[in-house]
Amino acid sequence: MPLLLSVLGALVILLGLIEVFHTLLHPSGRGRLSRLCVAAVWRIMRRLGDKGAGIAGPLALVCVIVFWAALQALGWALMLYPHVPQGFTYSPGLDPSRYGDAAEAFYISMVTLTTLGYGDVIATDPLIRLLAPLEALTGFALLTAAVSWFMQVYPALARRRALAIRLSLLQNAGYAARLEQLNAAAVTNTVETLVADLVQIRVDLTQTSESYYFWESNKDLSLPASLSYAVDIADQAGHSAQPTLQTAGALLSDALDSLAAFLKEEFKHEGESTQDIFQSYASDHRYPYRESS
Repeated sequence: MPLLLSVLGALVILLGLIEVFHTLLHPSGRGRLSRLCVAAVWRIMRRLGDKGAGIAGPLALVCVIVFWAALQALGWALMLYPHVPQGFTYSPGLDPSRYGDAAEAFYISMVTLTTLGYGDVIATDPLIRLLAPLEALTGFALLTAAVSWFMQVYPALARRRALAIRLSLLQNAGYAARLEQLNAAAVTNTVETLVADLVQIRVDLTQTSESYYFWESNKDLSLPASLSYAVDIADQAGHSAQPTLQTAGALLSDALDSLAAFLKEEFKHEGESTQDIFQSYASDHRYPYRESS
């Protein structure tokens, strides 16, 4: 039985570390359980209206971090359980018989993982004395990973918001309808900038898929609400009589199609056409989708 618990605990610890690795360090950011957790929080919170959707993203990150910590605490507790209480010495006044062995193992695991070091329970078993610093190191690494995760997500959100604002400004200026009247070189530069931004958004959603679940209360900051105007610009440029604009429009159209295909594959949006997928994307973020003119 002790060996079985130790093996089970090691597997739980390994599972948690794999989740952290795939979520934060793997280029595609594919921590399966973490992504399921984030998606579940999003589905629940968006049903509560705008206020729920507004906190869904940050809350999902916190829930995943708690999930990672719980896996580590549980895994190490399973490894400690066979050694409680005989493998530890207790401070005067503490009677280990007053506490259940399972609860005591989890308490010791949590104290060690968080590096609190109360000093009320000290390991005397040689194996536990060897493993305790490793758990403390795991806890420190988990804290560092959580901070790193936030530092990855918010720059991605800033880039997404910047593109949404750019599209909103172009829409307010009636840019798509006036393409033929503007300087071709300037329009080409603007369209190519939009293409580069869309490529960056796809990369951000690949590496930090959890950024998808951050909802914007301001429509001008919401990319799902603004993408329809990028389709307008692509259509107008593609039908231009000027070859340079046609090429720029084709590039923008391809970038939009690529983003739509990615959204369909990774976030299970419905629809066969780019318009349909973007409509599903906007609907998922509680915004109506305006068909391109």
